Amino acid sequence: MPGQNLTRAEAIERAGVVTAVESYAIALDVTTGPTLFTSTTTIRFTATEGASTFLDLVAPTVRSVTLNGRELDPAAVFADSRITLDGLAADNEVVVVADCAYTNTGEGLHRFVDPVDGEVYLYTQFEVPDARRVFATFEQPDLKATFQVTVTAPARWQVVSNQPTPAPVATGADVVVVEDGAPEPTATWTFGATPRISTYLVAIVAGPYAVVRGALTSSDGREIPLGVFCRASLSQYMDADYVMDITRKGFAFYEELFDYPYPFDKYDQLFVPEYNMGAMENPGCVTFTEAYVFRGSVPDGRKERRVVTILHELAHMWFGDLVTMKWWNDLWLNESFAEFASTLATAEATEWTEGWTTFAASEKTWAYRQDALPSTHPIVAEIRDLEDVYVNFDGITYAKGASVLKQLVAWVGREEFMRGLAAYFRKHAFSNTELRDLLVELEATSGRDLEAWSKAWLETAGTNTLRPELRVAADGTIESFEIVQTAPADHPTLRPHRLGVGYYSLDADGAVVRTHQVMVDVDGERTAVPELVGTTRPGLILLNDEDLAFAKVRLDADSLAFAVEHLGAIRDSLARGVVWGSAWDAVRDAEAPASSFVDLVLGNVAAETESTTVAMVLGQLGTAATVYADPQRRAAQATRVADALWELASAAPAGSDLQLQLVRAFAAQATGPEHVAPLRGLLDGTLVLAGREIDTDLRWDLLQGLVALGAAGEGEVADTLAADDTATGRQAAARVRASAPTTAAKEAAFASIVDESDVPNAIIRATAAGFRRVTDPAVLEPLIGRYVDALTPIWESRTYQMSEELVEGLYPAPVASAALAETVAAWLDTHADAAPALRRMVRESLADTRRALAAQALDATH
Repeated sequence: MPGQNLTRAEAIERAGVVTAVESYAIALDVTTGPTLFTSTTTIRFTATEGASTFLDLVAPTVRSVTLNGRELDPAAVFADSRITLDGLAADNEVVVVADCAYTNTGEGLHRFVDPVDGEVYLYTQFEVPDARRVFATFEQPDLKATFQVTVTAPARWQVVSNQPTPAPVATGADVVVVEDGAPEPTATWTFGATPRISTYLVAIVAGPYAVVRGALTSSDGREIPLGVFCRASLSQYMDADYVMDITRKGFAFYEELFDYPYPFDKYDQLFVPEYNMGAMENPGCVTFTEAYVFRGSVPDGRKERRVVTILHELAHMWFGDLVTMKWWNDLWLNESFAEFASTLATAEATEWTEGWTTFAASEKTWAYRQDALPSTHPIVAEIRDLEDVYVNFDGITYAKGASVLKQLVAWVGREEFMRGLAAYFRKHAFSNTELRDLLVELEATSGRDLEAWSKAWLETAGTNTLRPELRVAADGTIESFEIVQTAPADHPTLRPHRLGVGYYSLDADGAVVRTHQVMVDVDGERTAVPELVGTTRPGLILLNDEDLAFAKVRLDADSLAFAVEHLGAIRDSLARGVVWGSAWDAVRDAEAPASSFVDLVLGNVAAETESTTVAMVLGQLGTAATVYADPQRRAAQATRVADALWELASAAPAGSDLQLQLVRAFAAQATGPEHVAPLRGLLDGTLVLAGREIDTDLRWDLLQGLVALGAAGEGEVADTLAADDTATGRQAAARVRASAPTTAAKEAAFASIVDESDVPNAIIRATAAGFRRVTDPAVLEPLIGRYVDALTPIWESRTYQMSEELVEGLYPAPVASAALAETVAAWLDTHADAAPALRRMVRESLADTRRALAAQALDATH
């Protein structure tokens, strides 16, 4: 992180001095060259007379600072990303002119040159503290203001910000913007002022983007303009009509659910290159990763994820943008709410009706993993400074929080919950809040006292485990039934849970269906369920039926045996999801051997209908077979899995989602010379799977499998890249090259992104993914020392986002050995003074390795 790391204490102190920020006027000139742009910021604010404060700015050069008409010496007031402002008046105006730098890291103002046509594309990404890379700012969420943006750019570009795009005015100047291009005319766009928003929500996107426009009518009768944008070279793949259809459904759903009309003036959605995350909720100017522009066949789960992401960002227009947290400790409220609301909208307002099954497979799996790490924290986390914010964009802030909100809705009632939200939006529109502000409204509508609930669920860490304990009579009737709740020793809280207990049995058609259900309020160590006494024991007793609770569940022995045999026959997708999740948790917790999970997946995945569930269990299958498996049997297990995946792919329905996922999984898991022939055959067309076209992206996956096996090399990579010399193709080539199965190749991949400082973020990410693709983990063992030696230099020389990509992406996790754990633990022991965020990343990776070692030890006994 460049410059000063703003602490919460400093933010509170600054908000005490700066009593209100009235407005920003931001003028950017992006015609000044390929490395720097000109930024002029005018801020009007009120303050304590005579006091001092500071602005945040990351810039190579500050040309001038003017406070209330008084010229300040930039050399004297600007240092270490801060501009000191002394001698404030009651009403102030400060003007800062600076030369700011473009990035290729996805932070601040990212600049990308399209290899297809040489065109330049720009976009901003400001969360958490990166508005200061583009304009001078009070960089904290509670100092909201209006923002008026002016941009000078090539006249033929699209320029988009939070407010509706005005007609450009020609400047009369010609400049060269495209590399090796001719001079072209420029223009200036002067946008209207936004409503009061936080600095991290300001957005500017500029370039020759292709656009499709539309409109919708808001619940208050306003016409809301819509736009869908992407790079010109990708526009043939952009299904803008579908994106706008989902958007219209989301608008109608949310405006009715929240009883509050859309709070902004237009809604543009822009798919931008080299994006670090899924999307960002800038009001009226939402940016998405262009990985959601599909060039070829993608699994249905990926299409559903795009829908969830669209609806997630739309939910933020109310929760996060209209009403914003005061400080980042309530970040979870933004993200958890958007995650919950988008799943609800996906399931109830779109064709993706099994959205809660997807949530169980992806979000809750993520949350359970995150909550088991040594870095786990309460949902309402302690956020001492900006570095804390970065590392808390995690599975607890998003997925556990959303799971807990689902539980809260079940507890207080959906109607009462939504009425409380509507009151919250009306009361706090365009202002900042804390958690208590929301709870007050929910208590008023539900009549529940939420203080104890908040303490148990939001202010403590760790995941409870629920197990059934039952006694069955000789005639098959249940004599007693209790739910036993436990908690990890380091986070011993036992919580209240509202959940279902479901009975599932085989019907005459061979399907497993629910025959009985009771709803139970679990509280404390043991909860009796008298409603089940006297009932006949079914084949499967499923705790957390309907997946309302956030808790790991275990199956009793008879239910587990039934589930293993009949999992694919369970008709309800969410019930299957709970069983899949329970089985995986047991393996991760070293309660069940990895080999048993391999058997479960290979025996049942072909019957699974939900695309995201298939994707998750296939990924878990790879981990079970290669990381959690007994090292003495790992090679044989990996071969068995790859063989089975090819058999399943060959037998899958022609052209199906399952077929595509199995082919991709086979390419990712291919481990021996016997797997070369099918990969090669698919790639050169001598082997054909019915209904399966080998499109460009799948071709890269197949080639990666061959390169990882040593059966293809640089010549084929270069030829494939020549046929696909696009941004996506270059990223794929980096990933495939890094997959080569030698220590020398891994060292070269490592050096290419660690020793070189100007590599774009997307290439770093792709290279790291290829680095981790191994058929023999031994090739990574010599790089363990190289990895730990690079940690401190990486942290000291890179931005936070790039540090995270490198520290996590290059961790040699496939080695999963005691030697790896010992080396990493020794680094932690000798670097106690390293940055807390860096230590957290390393500790999390070490915890995963230790978990793998425990799983290996158990697997060796079976």
